[in-house]
Amino acid sequence: MRKNFIASVAFLLASSTAVLAQSATDGKVKIGILNDQSGVYADFGGKSSVEAAKMAVEDFGGKVLDVPVEIVDADHQNKPDIASNIARQWYDTEQVDAIMELTTSSVALAVQAIGKEKKKIDIVTGAATTDLTGKACSPYGFHWAYDTHALAVGTGGALVKQGGDSWFFLTADYAFGYSLEQQTSDYVKSSGGTVVGAVRHPLSSQDFSSFLLQAQSSGAKVIGLANAGLDTANAIKQAAEFGITQGGQHLAALLFTLAEVHGLGLEAAQGLTLTEGYYWNRDDESRAFAKMFFARTGKMPNMIHAGTYSAVTQYLKAVQKAGTDETEAVAKQLHEMPVDDVFGRGGTVGANGRMIHDMYLLQVKKPSESKEPWDYFNVLATIPGKEAYIDPAKSGCDLVK
Repeated sequence: MRKNFIASVAFLLASSTAVLAQSATDGKVKIGILNDQSGVYADFGGKSSVEAAKMAVEDFGGKVLDVPVEIVDADHQNKPDIASNIARQWYDTEQVDAIMELTTSSVALAVQAIGKEKKKIDIVTGAATTDLTGKACSPYGFHWAYDTHALAVGTGGALVKQGGDSWFFLTADYAFGYSLEQQTSDYVKSSGGTVVGAVRHPLSSQDFSSFLLQAQSSGAKVIGLANAGLDTANAIKQAAEFGITQGGQHLAALLFTLAEVHGLGLEAAQGLTLTEGYYWNRDDESRAFAKMFFARTGKMPNMIHAGTYSAVTQYLKAVQKAGTDETEAVAKQLHEMPVDDVFGRGGTVGANGRMIHDMYLLQVKKPSESKEPWDYFNVLATIPGKEAYIDPAKSGCDLVK
C-alpha cells in the first residue's frame, strides 16, 4: 500500500510539473506597448498601435496557454529616460513579459539594453536604426517592421536610378536620423552618386527655413529628409513655400508613411516616393484587415500599426508553441518560427533578431488619381527582403559571429 501511495504522489508531482511547464509563469501574459502618444510621432504609431495590439490579442482568442493576455500602454514622450523608467517598472513590478512598438530609436536602444540586462523580450516596430540588430543587438531583442537600411535601399535606390545622383541631407539630430543618413549616403555612393552636404535639426522642429535654405543653396538634385512624422510633414510644407521643388530639386521623404500622407494631404504630398513594409490597399487580405482597423480607429493602418499587430500575434504563437512565457523558450521560438500573416508574408527571423520580409516602393498619387478615401499610393515595386535588409551574418551583431 505504501508503494502505491508513493507512486501516486510521484504521478501527481509529475503531472503538476507538466501543467506548470504548459502555462504562464504568473497566471497571465502581459504585453506593454510603449511609444509616442502625444508628440511628433503620435500619428505614426501612437494609440493606433495600441489598438492594433488589442486586435491581435482578440483575434488570437484573448488567451494563450489557457491564461488571459493583457495589453498595457504608456507614452514615453520620445525621452529615453522616461522610457527606461517605465520599462524597468513594467519588468520589475508589473509582470510585463514583453515590450513592443518603441517608436524613436534612442528609446528603443535604451529599452532593448534593459531587456538584455533583465532577460526580457522586446519587439521593435516603430524605431528604425540598424544598431538594434547590429552593435546593440540582444538575444531577446527583435526588429520587425522596417529599418534604415530598407528605407535607403527603397527610396534612395529608386531616386538614384531616376537620375538623383547628388544629395544633401536634412537630418533629425538623434540616433534614427544619423542611421538613416548614413545608410542612405552609403547606398547613394555605392550607386555612383555623391553627397554634397548635410545639416541636422532638433526633434520636433517648427521652423525649417534655415535648414532648407542651406539645402537649396547646395545645388543637390535630391534633398533627403532623414526625419519622420510631423518633422517630415513640416519640412515638406515649408519647402513648398521656398519653391524648392519648383526650382528643380527633388524632396526624398526617407521615412514617410500613410499616416503622414493623410495628414499632409494629396495636394502637398503628390509625387513623393517612399518605402513601407505594408499597404492597406495591396490585396483582399490587407483590405479586410484595414477595414477592421478603420472601424476601431477611424484611419487606415500604416506599416507600424500592421507591424505591431504582426509582432503581438507572433509573440503569442511563440508562447503557445513554447508551452510557457519563459523568456529563453519564447525567444527560441521567435527566432525559429516563420512569419506568415497579413503583414509579414514568408518572413524569417535572423539570429540577430531582424525579421526579414518584403518592402514596397510607393509613390503618392495625384488627387485626380485617387479613387476612394485613403487610396493614396501607386505600388512601383516590391523589394525582396533579402535585398532590403542587411544579411544577419554581416550585421555586426556579436550573437551571429
